This record gives sequence, structure tokens and C-alpha cells, in this order.
Amino acid sequence: MSKNKILILFSHPLFEKSHANKALVKNIPSSENITFHDLYEEYPDFDIDVKKEQALLSQHDIIIWHHPMYWYSCPPLMKQWIDMVLEHNWAYGKKGTMLQHKIIFQVITTGGDKENYCETGSDRYTVLELLEPFNQTAKVCNMTYLPPFVVHGTHNMTKEDYEKNGLVYGYFLDYLENNDLDTDEILQYYYLNEWFATILT
Repeated sequence: MSKNKILILFSHPLFEKSHANKALVKNIPSSENITFHDLYEEYPDFDIDVKKEQALLSQHDIIIWHHPMYWYSCPPLMKQWIDMVLEHNWAYGKKGTMLQHKIIFQVITTGGDKENYCETGSDRYTVLELLEPFNQTAKVCNMTYLPPFVVHGTHNMTKEDYEKNGLVYGYFLDYLENNDLDTDEILQYYYLNEWFATILT
């Protein structure tokens, strides 16, 4: 079986201060099939090389937008990446078929607990509702958008909590690389974490 090629588009303007994301990134498997692409390291001046980014997308099967939840969205460089790289007649439009059928989803860290993200919680909306613009972006580009992998409550975690989440993320990426995905089954779950928990048991 051929392996899935995974592109992790990582966007965190304060990565050095994020214990949660350090733990996740540290556990990314070392594999020729997994590309970790730190946008803030690559483009500190926000001068995105569109053709380079499009070439990277073309070379991978699974695309991951990995970022913290910033004011109910993504950090500004990732938004600029979306605005510039997903060009008309390349990513979408009558001639825009380059991303067709690729899988895309988000890996998100947030300080808020899961129960905050609901109609009666302090954040008023679910994570899926807040991510709907990304879902629609993927659909316009004819990609398969999966539920997010979300690490909640990062502000209240212990060192052991960070490490545990990092290990799960590493196992998760290894599984994605080496297995065919039943996207219809995955779409029945709220978070990718919840689906993957059934795989581990």
C-alpha cells in the first residue's frame, strides 16, 4: 500500500511560548512522507512565495492547517496564506482542479475548555461553527474537509498533560501516513481526536 504524504502548515506567531504546540510538534514522526512547514519561520516578512506553496500542496495528499485559535480564527499569516495561495483557476474556478479530492483539516490548540464552546458557554459557538469559513474554503476548492483535531484547555495543563497530547498527536500522524482513511466514518465524529480514540482502543 502506498503511504499518504502529509503537509503540516504550521502557523504560530509565538511558538516559543506555547508549551502545548511545542509538545505536539516535538512528536511529529520523522518521515519522508511528512513535511512540517513553519510559515512564520519561512515568511517572517509575510512575503509568501505562492508558486512554492502551490508546489508543496500538489506534492501531498493530506493537508493540515495547524494553528492556535486566535480570536476565533487563525493567526494572520495563515489567513494571508489562504488568501494568496488558493488562487482562482488553480485552487478553484472552472480550471482550478489542483486540490481536488485532497484531504484537509485543522489541528487547533485553545486555552478554553471544550464546554466553553457551545451556545450556553462563554464562547457562545461550537468550534465547528467557528471554523465554518475554513470548511467552506475547502469545499470551494473541492477538497474533503474533516473535523478538527483539537487540544482544549491548554492554559490549565500540567507538563504531563502536554506530553500526553503530544504522544497522541504523534500516533495520530503515524496512523494517517500508513492507513487508508474512511472519510465517511470520520465525518460522523465531532473531533478527529474522538475518532482516533476509537482506533486506539
